[in-house]
Amino acid sequence: MEKRFKIGTTVHLLLFQKNNILMQRRFNTGFEDGNYSVIAGHINGNETIRQAMIREAKEEAGLKINLDDLKVVHVMHRQGLIEKVDFFLQAKKWFGEPIIAEPNKADNLQWFSLNSLPENTVGYVRAALECIEKKLFYSEYGWG
Repeated sequence: MEKRFKIGTTVHLLLFQKNNILMQRRFNTGFEDGNYSVIAGHINGNETIRQAMIREAKEEAGLKINLDDLKVVHVMHRQGLIEKVDFFLQAKKWFGEPIIAEPNKADNLQWFSLNSLPENTVGYVRAALECIEKKLFYSEYGWG
């Protein structure tokens, strides 16, 4: 019997204050270390996209987010080291002040203006933010 293809799925959290977005610098993960991204993680299975994002927000930044305060604003089909589908979720509100809750995976957490993201922003995250600004719900990244 033919083995079915499986695809990785990740969630990315978009927190905005005025015209600023919360980003963290990846550290010691083996993927995009030294570059800025948003709070993100893999879906563990047996959880919805929004449940996975709530879990990751708590694990990575110590934040509590209610299910009804999350909205999927972009989906990206991405080709890289492995093929993935990324869900970008915006939280309209959250509880707590963001902290680096996993210092073994991030070494900086700060707000950046959407008009001047760090030069070392992860490429597909930058591309997704540009799509979101243009109100594009779906994009593809890294294909040919």
